[in-house]
Amino acid sequence: MVSQSYNSLAMKLQPMTIALLITAAVLGGVVYFTQERSSSQSETPETTDTAKTELFSFEEEQIQSFSIDRSGEVLKFEKDSQGVWQMQAPVKAIAKEASVVYLLNLLATARSDRTLTATAQQKQTYGLVQPRARIDIQLDNEKTHQLIVGDFDFNHSFLYAQVDPNPTAIDQTVMLVSPDFENAINRPLADWKQSSEPQPSATPE
Repeated sequence: MVSQSYNSLAMKLQPMTIALLITAAVLGGVVYFTQERSSSQSETPETTDTAKTELFSFEEEQIQSFSIDRSGEVLKFEKDSQGVWQMQAPVKAIAKEASVVYLLNLLATARSDRTLTATAQQKQTYGLVQPRARIDIQLDNEKTHQLIVGDFDFNHSFLYAQVDPNPTAIDQTVMLVSPDFENAINRPLADWKQSSEPQPSATPE
């Protein structure tokens, strides 16, 4: 009699035990995945955007004039009515088209791999308080833009830069841009002017 009662009780408890074990397993799985998701999100810096972002939205052909201030040396260029680039400062001369086009194409097509939010102190660290260059751009619709180019990052893969910065903002947006800007900006003055040397004449046959 006691044995029958025990067996009956065991049969009743067995389904309940299995149900409790299944419930515990499901809850454990939910907790595990929730914690994993929370952990992975917390490891991603809030100030970093890994999506590529265009520096500017204009086309190269829209640029009417631009200037480069590189540590106090100011170069100014303007496109004349014939579409030819002219250097206006520090001397007046026909600009070397290859040098101008290289920079303007870079400005119009460059993208940033990462965007950071920087404090005023971090701007100093990134070389943006006394930058290597400030580029001021005027479009044919009279809109203006500015690119400030700072120092290289720790492994010289990118340059820190600011696009149309807001000087009154507490948090400043900083982009990592191509190191190609270094070559585009820091050419010797002679490389910005079209050579005036006469072309050699053809040797008569």
